[in-house]
Order: sequence, then C-alpha cells, then structure tokens
Amino acid sequence: MNKISKILVVVVTCLVIGYFSGMVTRSAITTWYPTLVKPSFNPPNWIFAPVWSMLYVMMGVAAGLVWSRIEKEKELVKNALVFFAIQLALNALWSFLFFGLKNPMLAGIEIVILWLMIFETYTKFVKINKIAGYLLIPYLLWVSFATVLNVSIWWLNR
Repeated sequence: MNKISKILVVVVTCLVIGYFSGMVTRSAITTWYPTLVKPSFNPPNWIFAPVWSMLYVMMGVAAGLVWSRIEKEKELVKNALVFFAIQLALNALWSFLFFGLKNPMLAGIEIVILWLMIFETYTKFVKINKIAGYLLIPYLLWVSFATVLNVSIWWLNR
C-alpha cells in the first residue's frame, strides 16, 4: 500500500470512529446536556462537529504518515501506532462515559488518561515524522480545553 492509501485508510477509520462516537452524543445533546449547568466558556453545540471532523482528519493524516515509515523504522512505527490506537479507543470511550452514561466525573478521570496517551502518541510520532507530530498539536490543545470544560461541568453539577 502506498503512502496516500495508508493515509486514506486511517483518515476513514478515524472519521468512522468519530461518527459512532457522535451517535452516542446526539441524543444526549438534545435531552440531558441542555439540563446541565455549564461554564461561561462553554462553546455552542454546533462548533463540536466541525472541530472534531477536522481533528479526526488531521489525526488520520498523522497516523498515515507514520505508518508509511513502517519499512524503515518497523518497531518504532508499530509502537507509535499502538499508542495511536489506544488513544483513539479512549477518545471514543469518553463520549460513551460522558454522554452515554451521563457521568462527567468518570469522563473527567478518563479524559486525563486520554490526554496523557495523546501526548505520548505525539512524542512518538514527532520522532518518526515531524509533520505527523505537529498534526497532533491541535488535537492535544482541543482535548486540553475539553478537559477543563469536562471538569468544570462536573464541578458545577456535582
């Protein structure tokens, strides 16, 4: 498989996982989420879908760029992609915990672990392909903001 094909496979995978995470989110956005007290910096609901779509594309491109180096740095690439897969699973799990189980406290604990896994993925990616690492920075920043938002929502609704 060539580099473009690898990038496309991972981008589609990330978008599909994002779609299924969104399915858990959709019903709660109109029913449970509006009942929560939210901090003043809570963004409007419409912003989340385009931001996450862009982040999933960037994550997929990053992982595809790393995957394309598998012939030259097999063990490093395999290890980095394992971390990528773990953080992607944790990303999906967060939606289930927060919106599916309606449990901001558990989601708040989990998002800290997610952030650490994204950071570790970034450190592994940047050693293999600098652009791949840099493509994860907006994701890391957004999850940093989401962590503060998650904890704030938990605090305001405890």
